[in-house]
Amino acid sequence: MATTEWWQRGPIEGLPGVLQPVAHILLQVRESVGELAANLTQLEWNARPAGVASAAFHVRHIRGVIDRLFTYARGEVLSAEQFAAMRAESEDLLASDVDTVLEALSAQVDAAVTELRHIPVDTLGDFRGVGRAQLPSTVIGCLVHGAEHAMRHVGQLSVTTRIVRSGNA
Repeated sequence: MATTEWWQRGPIEGLPGVLQPVAHILLQVRESVGELAANLTQLEWNARPAGVASAAFHVRHIRGVIDRLFTYARGEVLSAEQFAAMRAESEDLLASDVDTVLEALSAQVDAAVTELRHIPVDTLGDFRGVGRAQLPSTVIGCLVHGAEHAMRHVGQLSVTTRIVRSGNA
């Protein structure tokens, strides 16, 4: 594991101060997932100890959450492809697809950090409707929740991987 978390590595170039924590969380998510998922077997990726979500679900869901919440932050609605990806999050993962899933998460984090560089700070308080019900949020609310929700699943991934690696799944 890295000895210093992203929030302790200094500012990320090109990002306004108010958005630094969002980027730090997203970069930490990617790094932590890589560490936690390293060398999982196909059985461990798909194990659901005590009926909890699998490691495969968490990694796919993390990517999807970032994608969906940044979509809402832009004031857009989810596409058919995003709904299909959401439905596929709970499917079993083949060993041959692990690299693709991890690369997709990494690419999503890169895209999100790039997007943060182009968000005008004066729009952070703008209304954004979330979901079909258009529940009220703001640009910054969507961005922060996307990062926070992703990190929440890193915590769940940590517990799941420890259990399945212990052989007590």
